Amino acid sequence: MLKALTISNLAVIESVDLEWSGGFSVLTGETGAGKSILIDAIGLIAGTRADSGLIRGDAERAEVSAQFEIRPDSAAAAWLREHAAEQADDPTALVIRRVLQASGRGRAFVNGAAVTTAQLRDLGEHLIAIFGQSESQTLLRGEVQRDLLDDYGGHESQRSAVAAAARHAAAVDREIGALRSAASGDPAQVEFLRFQVRELDALQLAAGEPESLDAEHRRLAGAGQLLQDGGGTQEQLYGGDDSLYDQLATARSRIDALTGLEPAFINARDAIDGAMAQVEDAAETLRQALERLDLDPERLAAVEARMQAIHDLARKHRVRPDQLTDHHAGLRERLDALEHGSERLAALARDRAHAIEQYRSAAAALSKLRQASATRFAKAVQTIVRTLGMPHAQFVVAVDSDPDATVSAHGVDTVRFDFTANAGLTPRPLAKVASGGELSRVSLAIEVAALHRGGAPTMIFDEVDAGISGAVAEIVGQRLRALGADRQVLCVTHLAQVAAQGHHHYGIRKQTRRGSTFTAVEALTQAQRVAELARMQGGVEITDAALEHAEDLLRRAT
Repeated sequence: MLKALTISNLAVIESVDLEWSGGFSVLTGETGAGKSILIDAIGLIAGTRADSGLIRGDAERAEVSAQFEIRPDSAAAAWLREHAAEQADDPTALVIRRVLQASGRGRAFVNGAAVTTAQLRDLGEHLIAIFGQSESQTLLRGEVQRDLLDDYGGHESQRSAVAAAARHAAAVDREIGALRSAASGDPAQVEFLRFQVRELDALQLAAGEPESLDAEHRRLAGAGQLLQDGGGTQEQLYGGDDSLYDQLATARSRIDALTGLEPAFINARDAIDGAMAQVEDAAETLRQALERLDLDPERLAAVEARMQAIHDLARKHRVRPDQLTDHHAGLRERLDALEHGSERLAALARDRAHAIEQYRSAAAALSKLRQASATRFAKAVQTIVRTLGMPHAQFVVAVDSDPDATVSAHGVDTVRFDFTANAGLTPRPLAKVASGGELSRVSLAIEVAALHRGGAPTMIFDEVDAGISGAVAEIVGQRLRALGADRQVLCVTHLAQVAAQGHHHYGIRKQTRRGSTFTAVEALTQAQRVAELARMQGGVEITDAALEHAEDLLRRAT
């Protein structure tokens, strides 16, 4: 869940540092105090689009950071492991930071590692779900309704099977299309392909041959130089005119004659003897190495000719010499496909028929699951909606199947939510009949109904209680409080009946200092909550009766 939130220089918020708890938390304040900015800040953490216009006017940058506590077996933890972003000392800790620059550039960090906005949005889906007037509008989209039904019914495995079958069928279709396109091409192109294959066949290039030829060429080309320089060095050492060995021998004779006069010269003579032996060994080593040299001008010429042929053909085909073998295989495969296109098309036609059969079978099984889940889902949502001030509401989940529909990863079904809040009226598509307030309550009912299916651990409701009041508002608050028993729930509200149900209450205030407007947020004490609930019930002056009513709301909530 969300543990802490720090905001600096975001719109009217100069600096806010908040700690959050589990359960149901409410955020209240007068219109324009900055409640929506607080939700926007959390949205930035979840990967929503950043706008430099949110930066406070006198600042160069804005920053939002949030600390989460996650379970080791959660989807968020799996995301961190996949992206090598988990903290080694505490895999349950997660820190997200979002920076907005006045220049328009922004950055995002997960546990200190830079991430893209798309990656942050992907992670955010495992952490936070935001529901507001605009988010509720997504309920009107058919694909969202289909996904909600599948989530409720737990159809993940069958949906994956349908998607896999659809991908296979699409792959076969692409191969058929490519083969037909190639077969309908210019015959001259086919003949040119045959010429290219014959040309490469004639080369008879073996795998790895360019590399081995290059190594052999370096050895053969260097043999002459080695023989010349090595032979000259051998003569300098031993056997040539005035060789080093002869010079040492002369020196040894001279110093040997002096040893009778000076015995100390014996050591110098012995050293010269050692040097003569080493020179002789070096010369013999060179001689043996020179004898092993392969000086074969004919082989060198043959290797060079072979290398030239390979390089010429590689240049002609616009590939590297070491790629020529794979290029040859690819051309041969293309030619074979064209020359035996009818047989391959027949085989692909059989593959396609089998793939479509598998897809239809998987899609039919998914349709059956959806039909069964639709009844249960509709009943669960309708039961909850009727407790939210719409006692005559009807909610129907229609699943229309078209076995002949185009192959799709989502199957052959169209899912539609039908609704009416009035007795005696036939349910019609939700998009055509639900008002904003009704849509918010339907959205809340769906979330409560689907609670057992998992979802984001932190849920944020931004004025989902719009358009209701009185007893209905209290019931909505009770539902949110019940939701907070299983999730962390944050709710921006203008209704005292909803706010009273919060386990925690945060007050948002607008202040003016030095001609500038600032937003402050604080966790309210019990006495402050009573005063705030009294203010929310209206009236210029907070009366004793309003305070007593506020206290009564809090007592009933607990």
